[in-house]
Amino acid sequence: MTSLDKPTTEDTSADDARAVTEAALFEAFGGVRGMVETVLPGLLFVSIYTVNKDLHMSAIAALAVALAMVVVRLARKDTVKHAFSGVFGVAFGVVFAMMTGNAKDFYLPGMLYTLGLALAYIVTAMAGVPLIGLMLGPVFRENLSWRTRNPGRKKAYTKASWAWGLILLGKSAILFPLYWWADTTQLGWVLVALKIPPFLLAVYLTWVFLAKAPPPIDVFAEMEAEERAEEERKAAAAQGDGGAATAGRHRRES
Repeated sequence: MTSLDKPTTEDTSADDARAVTEAALFEAFGGVRGMVETVLPGLLFVSIYTVNKDLHMSAIAALAVALAMVVVRLARKDTVKHAFSGVFGVAFGVVFAMMTGNAKDFYLPGMLYTLGLALAYIVTAMAGVPLIGLMLGPVFRENLSWRTRNPGRKKAYTKASWAWGLILLGKSAILFPLYWWADTTQLGWVLVALKIPPFLLAVYLTWVFLAKAPPPIDVFAEMEAEERAEEERKAAAAQGDGGAATAGRHRRES
């Protein structure tokens, strides 16, 4: 291998940063399993409803599978936040649909949540406190250091928040007209089809923006280093005081 073929330190650091970013995004958004848990209850609901038009059976089956996924995660001692969010979403949908007797209302809470989240991403990006940065800061161990100490990452988080907001807003622009004009099965299948692709696009754009941004400032490592330095200063001071006391005792004895 010639010198031109050898990877430089800068290239290695960039590759490491991309790998860390990819792993953090995978963890933050639940990965493949999180996507399955997001899609499965709605897919089961619309599948059963398409066959027999039974609202109660469809709703109970969707809620049961969402609860089963939580139980599996608890049994495996895995993170349950994505599964729990799915249960709450399904539960709200079941309550809405049962109260109104309209099967389309099973999807309404999730649609309203998507619209609200889209607006939250856009508003926080405009306010200079991008929501995606608030979500991912702890994952990258940087907390809010990107706001004042790392302008490159703040810019990347702002771009990512705009991407999430506009993508979810576009999704809402498709689903809400269907809620009014389409029947339950049409709305359900379109919603299932739109679960994963917009999400993957938003995650990919987030990865692109963050991979090009400066590395995060590890504030936890900084705090640990400060604590170690303080302990070393105290130990040195104590040792110095002990040495001075010994020297004074020797002088008195002499």
